[in-house]
Amino acid sequence: MKHKFDIPDTKKIRLIINTDAKNEADDQFAIVHALLTPRFIIKGIIAAHFGTHRTTKSMQESYDECVKILELMNLTDEVPLYRGAETKIPDEQTPVLSEGAELIIREAMSDSDKPLFVIFLGPLTDLASAYLKEPAIGNRLTAIWIGGGAWPNGETEFNLSNDIDAANVVMRSNIPLWQVPRNVYSTIRVSIAELAVKVKPYGKIGEYLFRQLYDFNFKMKDNMRFPKGEMWSLGDSPAISLLLDPHEYSYEMKPAPRITPDMRYVHYQNERLIRVYNYVDPRFTLEDMFAKLKLNYGE
Repeated sequence: MKHKFDIPDTKKIRLIINTDAKNEADDQFAIVHALLTPRFIIKGIIAAHFGTHRTTKSMQESYDECVKILELMNLTDEVPLYRGAETKIPDEQTPVLSEGAELIIREAMSDSDKPLFVIFLGPLTDLASAYLKEPAIGNRLTAIWIGGGAWPNGETEFNLSNDIDAANVVMRSNIPLWQVPRNVYSTIRVSIAELAVKVKPYGKIGEYLFRQLYDFNFKMKDNMRFPKGEMWSLGDSPAISLLLDPHEYSYEMKPAPRITPDMRYVHYQNERLIRVYNYVDPRFTLEDMFAKLKLNYGE
């Protein structure tokens, strides 16, 4: 994609996007934001599963949603799209291999001089599978995960619930991990009115982003997904803004926990450390996305 501005080549990074895109309505915003960002050399998008709560074909539904986004942005021939695992891993020793896991291994083991980051907007299945097959990738990429409950105790959280075993594989690995837990990602609040003004007018993709989120409000009959009526949390978007600015004073290095079947954190060691965020700047996150939509699709 030809961007409206460029940055020095020395500041660019390789990026793989792993997304359960059809789970809700916020992955789409993060995907588009990433595709509009000049810093990122997009090496591929991996469609992730999101369990069997609503469908038995969740990975394929995510894949189809990514196809739609790329078509609306005229990027079908520019951005490679891969299928991830269809299900969670069966245990902490057994990978579920996929095109997506193979992409992660291939990019991690390449001799590129550009740092590799992989963002996970859903479960960690494909990262765990890649690591179980090829542990040498561990110190050759950085993973950013939107998932897990609030520290220090943990709690029920959707992305984690779809593959607890995979999360434990990654937690005990040597993969540099930046975790954005639920209490932090939920603060990226946006209103329907704001989206109508700052997203909807900008191209086919802006219209689609607004419409699919707005429509999702009315599809959730239990009224739990959009409980306040006029707002949504674009919880996946911190994965993008933290790669633009790492928020140096907004995280702590913490010993990686083991996660129980009820998604609680067990603190048992002090050697393996992960980066756990306690704040992500909502203004910076959202306004950068709004500006890039306007730059690329405004008149």
